[in-house]
Amino acid sequence: MVKVGTFEETARHAEVILSATSGAAALEPLTLAGALNLRGKILVDISNPLDFSKGMPPTLTVCNTDSLGEQIQRAFPEAKVVKTLNTMNAFMMVNPGQLAGGDHTIFVCGNDAGARVAVTGYLKDWFGWKDVIDLGDISASRGMEMILPIWVRLFGLLRTPVFNFKIVR
Repeated sequence: MVKVGTFEETARHAEVILSATSGAAALEPLTLAGALNLRGKILVDISNPLDFSKGMPPTLTVCNTDSLGEQIQRAFPEAKVVKTLNTMNAFMMVNPGQLAGGDHTIFVCGNDAGARVAVTGYLKDWFGWKDVIDLGDISASRGMEMILPIWVRLFGLLRTPVFNFKIVR
């Protein structure tokens, strides 16, 4: 059974929170959820600071010396923010096996090592991710978010969102 509730009600009862909004709107629903309701919980951030206001290709509203992931962590310092799933489309997020037998890479980062380990487990157990690279603290979300402009260009060129990056090592 699925229950519908406000951001605050949902966050209060959630064990893990998934922030899956547009980058420009990312902080508002979390603010409505309430810092108290986010405290101590894993907050998985998949949002990207893409700005399409000047058309294609998009620019980033924040980059280089800051990131949306870091802004969320600063706004909610007692939440365990983990950035992941932001470098692909929704179909790939939940079904990595649809491409190359799942032989491609996903990244995680966040300040809480235990939260990163937990999210890595969710990615592997719930969705079947095989190659998860832990990039360390939340400042790594800068690079993760800066992948998106090239992703958008590749989407236009390839005319399909069914692709991803593979770190060969």
